[in-house]
Amino acid sequence: MTDTADRELPLQELEDVVIRFAGDSGDGMQLTGDRFTSVSAVMGNDLSTLPEFPAEIRAPQGTLAGVSAFQVRISDYEIHTPGDAPTVLVIMNPAALKSQLHHLVQGGVIIANTDAFNQRNLDKAGYTSNPLEDGTLAGYRYYPVPMSELTKLAVAEHGVKPRDAERSKNFFALGLISWMYTRPTEPTLQWIREKFAGRELVIAANVSAFKAGYNFGETAELFEAHYEIKPAPLRSGEYTNINGNTALAWGCIAAGQLSKLPVFLGSYPITPASDILHELAKHKNFGVRTLQAEDEIAACGAALGAAYGGSLAFTTTSGPGVALKGETIGLAVSLEVPLVIVDVQRGGPSTGLPTKPEAADLMMAMYGRHSESPLPIVAAKSPSHCFDAAIEASRIAVKYRTPVMLMTDGFLANSSEPWILPDVDSLPDISVQHATEFNGTNEDGEGIFLPYLRDKETLARPWAVPGTPDLMHRVGGIEKTDETGDINYDPENHELMINLRAAKVAGIANDIPEVEVYGDPDSELLIVGWGSTAGAITAAIHRASDMGLNAAMAHLVHLNPFPKNLGDVLASFDKIIVPEMNTGQLVRMIRAEFLVDAQKLTKVNGVPFTSGEILAEIQQKLGA
Repeated sequence: MTDTADRELPLQELEDVVIRFAGDSGDGMQLTGDRFTSVSAVMGNDLSTLPEFPAEIRAPQGTLAGVSAFQVRISDYEIHTPGDAPTVLVIMNPAALKSQLHHLVQGGVIIANTDAFNQRNLDKAGYTSNPLEDGTLAGYRYYPVPMSELTKLAVAEHGVKPRDAERSKNFFALGLISWMYTRPTEPTLQWIREKFAGRELVIAANVSAFKAGYNFGETAELFEAHYEIKPAPLRSGEYTNINGNTALAWGCIAAGQLSKLPVFLGSYPITPASDILHELAKHKNFGVRTLQAEDEIAACGAALGAAYGGSLAFTTTSGPGVALKGETIGLAVSLEVPLVIVDVQRGGPSTGLPTKPEAADLMMAMYGRHSESPLPIVAAKSPSHCFDAAIEASRIAVKYRTPVMLMTDGFLANSSEPWILPDVDSLPDISVQHATEFNGTNEDGEGIFLPYLRDKETLARPWAVPGTPDLMHRVGGIEKTDETGDINYDPENHELMINLRAAKVAGIANDIPEVEVYGDPDSELLIVGWGSTAGAITAAIHRASDMGLNAAMAHLVHLNPFPKNLGDVLASFDKIIVPEMNTGQLVRMIRAEFLVDAQKLTKVNGVPFTSGEILAEIQQKLGA
């Protein structure tokens, strides 16, 4: 088999395709989707992915609760979302069909592993008849493929047991889809050899299954055509395919290099943030130190200690962990030390929907601590932007000596897109100087260190590493006297310190970019977004423009403080929509702060916004 084998079927050119792989959690759908995505990235397509994981770690095999899915969109033009609905659905069992069929566009393609549609699996999925035969698939283009049996036949020559052979059927599916969309085979074959190095039988089985699937598409008299999607005209440069958690971890490493500080991560594993810990643990060569603590509170405490000790400190978690870290974050506010708290949001409350995205922690980020304890909030807007957001959160933290909340969500964390590697020289210098000398005098004119003597521009206090000669000072949760840092219970001093900390955070508005308006600035309608809604809003604006409907968008990366021109931008539009994956948290903040009639567009079902949902709201607001 070669990449240039003769084919008799016509080759049709497509602009884009949206493929969703779905099967049992043990069927390898995430791996299949990831490999197809990686090869498409190598080919130069623009792409966007949407992995979906079951919440149950060991859901009963063949049940709806155990279905795992991976959606990928590839195109020959710039895209912003993984697609509103798949045009191709590859399913490995009845449960996958039942849980995923409603996503598929009418007239879409279904490729089904017919071997899995036995009575036992049909019963588990809740079917009373076989959907492959009872008309359920009318209106779709259905291709039956006995993947399990063909995989067993392909690997039998290697002496693989039938039960073990079943595990390779995802590579059969990958080979078939690779043929259908003219993906090169060698990158996948090479990956198999490297991934399973030292396990020769596994390599042989997976390679044989992949080739069998590819050859099946080429030789079976089942398909009318196969398809080509040419490279997208992306900006020239070196690209890699990256997901949000990896980009954020790399951003933390880059921030350490840019600040010239050692990086420390104190973390407790929690879905969907755990991969940041996993990635950072690989990079000790960059001076990164990671600690997997016994719980969320210990993780935050360790990070706070590292920040006090002069490190660029991070703690990563999701919403439940932020709640547990609340008291320690309040202590960080009082101590005024740089600490970046990463919140990869998920559906809640409590355990809620641990594998599904939500963006409902904004109010907790703003107010979820005791007393008056404001802190800056930075929100990433795309998987690759997580890199930049990590650097920006770190810049603010070290410059203003404050904890910073960095927010992403499960969609950004796990989805991926092409990312052009940045020019290192273009990254900002966020280096900081630790205090090394006296900054005041006592009554006798002797030099002393004043730990809360503030910089006049930033209101940041000096950052002295413990052990620095002559700069001994005391920190703790009890209120301190401004400048000296002595314990102080006076009402006037407490109010002064409260106001100073608030003024420090508010002053950051002078040090962040003004919000930009995209689309038609003369439109009567503005869509304000934050977080992972950016892609869907952008796509909706483009679709509206194609329909002759003019709308504008403003996407917020800095949520506290707001960009200083936001009020003027909001006042220049007659109608404002705020789409967010909660019941209306940003819209409340905007209405309270700027007294504008912003209207909410909310979604809390654990599924990201589609561009179609936002487009429908644009049409309604503009009377179209």
